[in-house]
This record gives sequence, structure tokens and C-alpha cells, in this order.
Amino acid sequence: MPEIINPFDTAGFNLVTMTKGINVIPNNYGRIRELGLFRDEGITQRTVVFDEDNGVLNLLKTQPWGAPAAVNKRGKGKTRSFAIPHIPLDDRISPSDFQGVRQFDTAGLPATLNSVMGKVLGGMRNKHAITLEHLRMGAVKGVILDSDASTLYDLFTEFGISQEVVDMGFDVQTTVVIDKCRQICRYIEDHLFGEVMTGVHCLCDRVFFDALISHPYVEKFYVGHAAFLSNAGIGTDPRKGFFFGGITFEEYSGTATDADGNARPFIAEGEAHFFPKGTMGSFVNYYAPADYIETVNTMGMPLYAKQVMEKAGRWVDVLTESNPLPLCRRPAFLVKGTND
Repeated sequence: MPEIINPFDTAGFNLVTMTKGINVIPNNYGRIRELGLFRDEGITQRTVVFDEDNGVLNLLKTQPWGAPAAVNKRGKGKTRSFAIPHIPLDDRISPSDFQGVRQFDTAGLPATLNSVMGKVLGGMRNKHAITLEHLRMGAVKGVILDSDASTLYDLFTEFGISQEVVDMGFDVQTTVVIDKCRQICRYIEDHLFGEVMTGVHCLCDRVFFDALISHPYVEKFYVGHAAFLSNAGIGTDPRKGFFFGGITFEEYSGTATDADGNARPFIAEGEAHFFPKGTMGSFVNYYAPADYIETVNTMGMPLYAKQVMEKAGRWVDVLTESNPLPLCRRPAFLVKGTND
């Protein structure tokens, strides 16, 4: 009788290997990830605590050699804490998933455990990725929402501030749009509070973007922008990086389906969100460790995966989870644009 081997009882399907595997599956979702806005930081607890310090910057006065040094002035710090969301996602693999089943996109090769596991993990990875993009978009907007549109954190409320909202006035032909852009740039600069930036970026929905580029003051600049890309042979969609008035405008179409099957855009119709790029530590993505015995008090990772065999060996549960909290630690510089 041939030896019967449990294919899941190997090093290839333990927590370490599966976690490493799901983390290296390419993330096909996430424009905000592509922008490089957030710095990833693993923590060992389920709550992130940090000190808010505006980082007071003063000009230093010269002193005679040998004279006492000036005393450093520190910003007034406040301690803030945020609980990390827990996002588990499970699936199940049974013998019928690959017993006598042809491997997808092959000329007849039988499905294997590896191919089925890879397909399952890939699909779960994508769902975690789009969820993370949704959370990051919330941090950029200043209001982090759960998948059901309930509020996880309103950063403006948490920090005791009000968001700056600028009516761009696109419906008025005589609006000097570049003045609005300059207003936004200066506001963000004034509220960096010791931070640095390399530029101002705007993610907006298609209604806002169309209103922007069709305004008489802006239209000729957009036409020139599109013509330059075309003439230079740059195959870039002109909607993905229109620089005007010191701001890079980008049409953002992030949308996902919630648990009830409703499609929810990440940016509301007619809105735009302005934020600085190139900051040192204002945008941070915190990750807490998984809810497993093996990961207690370890440094959090973006994703975790493991498998658990049913007692009688009739199926294997595939467990994944992510525990992320993207935060903007200086929400005062987040600006919303409207066309009211």
C-alpha cells in the first residue's frame, strides 16, 4: 500500500512560509501605494500610541565663543492612541477543488495543491489590497471609513481641528483658478508644522477633474499638457499627472464593492483632496501582529496566512488576516476641494 502523506503537513504550508508567500504576491491595487505616500511600520501591540509634537523650528542666534548655548525649545506634545483594525479573511480547500480537476489555462494538466493554494491566496491577497487602499484613501481624506461606510476614525475630531475646505468656483467663468491653487499650496505650507514636502498632490473624482480642465482659465493649459505628452511619445494618460498652479492633479477612480454588493467610490462625486508629497513621517501605515499564539508580541507584518487541517482531514481552512491602520499624523494640512 502506498504511503499516504498529508500534503499540508510540510514546511511549505506553515505560518512562516505561507505568510512570506502571501506578502510577495504582487499587489495589483493601490494608486496611493504607487505614490509612495505611506511609510510602513510594524508594532508589537494592538494599539498605536504616539506623541504629537508640532516640531517648533526657531532661528538660532549666534553666540560669542565660550558663551552659554541657547536652550532648545520643544513643541508642546500630546499623546494620542488609536486601536488597530483587525481584518481577517478565511477560505477553505477541499479535495473536490483539485481531485480530477484540470488546472486553469492548461491543455489538460491536473490541478495540484500548489496551484489551488496559489489561486486561493492570490484572490484573498487582492481583497486585502483593495481594503488597504480604501483605508489609506480615508487617511488622505482625514476620515477613515470601514467597509460599511461607518467611521473608524475622524482625524479632525481626534485632533480637535476643522478641515480646510476650498470652493474652487469652476462654475464661474471668471474664477482665477490659479489663485485657488495658490491658496491651497500656501495653506498646506503653513500647516506643515515642522514637516517638509516636495510638492502638493490632488486626487479627485472625474466630475471635479472635468470641471477643472474645462474651465476657460485652465483648458488651454490642459490641452498643451496633453499635446506635449503625445508629441513626446509618452504613453501617459494626461489625467494622471496634470500639473497646474503648483499642484499635480490626478483623476482617481478607486471603487470597491461592499459586503452588500454596493459599489462605493473612494472619493465622493465632485470632490478633491489635496495633500503634501515627500513628507518625512506624516503618513504612516501601522501594522499589528496577527491574532495567533505564534505571533504574540512580535513585530506586525502587512499580511499573515496559515492553514488548519480539519480533524478528519476532509478539508483545510486557509486563514489570512491583516491588521493595518494608515494614519495622517498631521491632518491639519489636508484640504478638501469642492465646486459648490
